[in-house]
Amino acid sequence: MKNLHIYDPALCCSSGVCGPSVDPALVQLSSDLEALKAKGIAVERHNLAQQAADFAANPLVAGILKAHGQDALPLVVLNDRVIASGFYPSRAQFFKVLELSADIEAQPQENEPEEASCGCGPEGCCS
Repeated sequence: MKNLHIYDPALCCSSGVCGPSVDPALVQLSSDLEALKAKGIAVERHNLAQQAADFAANPLVAGILKAHGQDALPLVVLNDRVIASGFYPSRAQFFKVLELSADIEAQPQENEPEEASCGCGPEGCCS
């Protein structure tokens, strides 16, 4: 079984939908991780703000953080092997490393920011 662990920097939540601004990279990551789960990959996320003990308990992660600090985050670990450090892989990168079928081309980028992000407010949205 393939076990994927994502060690996130300190976040208020893993979805990226926290506070006044949405981080589209985290929204896309959530979608990508759901696609991996649908393919049978076990996925666990660890948030430094809420699960700091998980970082300290894993010797690989603790060693990387000691050597490189929080710049190494996010850290993506597949079966005790680091596959990404300092960035979230794209869906295509995940599928390649995990040797999954490449049906990702048919997947729409459903979490792209929409026009409404141009400043909708009480007076309405821009056009």
